[in-house]
Amino acid sequence: MANTKAIGVAFADPAFDSVQVGSSGDPIALTSSGVLNGSYATTSATSGDTRLSYNKLTFTSTGSGETLRAFSVVTGTGAAAAGTINGAHISLEVDGSSASISGAANAIRATLGGSDATPGGTLAVLQLDTNYSVNATLPATASFIRVTDSGANTGEIPLFANIETGPAATCAPTASSVTTVGKVIKVMIAGTVYYVPAYTTFS
Repeated sequence: MANTKAIGVAFADPAFDSVQVGSSGDPIALTSSGVLNGSYATTSATSGDTRLSYNKLTFTSTGSGETLRAFSVVTGTGAAAAGTINGAHISLEVDGSSASISGAANAIRATLGGSDATPGGTLAVLQLDTNYSVNATLPATASFIRVTDSGANTGEIPLFANIETGPAATCAPTASSVTTVGKVIKVMIAGTVYYVPAYTTFS
């Protein structure tokens, strides 16, 4: 993949404490498609965890930030005409006729935890954000969650969600009766809009 800059270890950082490729004001200009930074490996370990990339950032004061920030920006007209643009695309595949999983396998696993009994704040395992200007008019198909079948063998996932036994009591409490529909949740299924009732009280 062609680019406009030579990349190497700067003499000012002989210990190789930090790495930066380009900058916000002077980015690497790619002139063809490809991978700018890639790591490819295999592992034959029979136990333990193998991690291709491991990043840990400890916040020791009142600042904020992220351990990983992925940011894709579109400035061209009609982008992704023959494909898809993602802020991040994470996949897990089970390949080969002899490949199988005996434990658990997740394309994405997001964990919220810690040892503080009263952490405070607004906590969530997953937060879905939008960041559009006040003049944006989104299409009718825009959503916070979109479920698709991208492979050739479609329709094989039997469940939209699987709430395990532990959180089932609080995430999906049993109701013997419902009284008032306070809101409806608007969803689109196979191109048709449906409304899921949200009850203000139940017993």
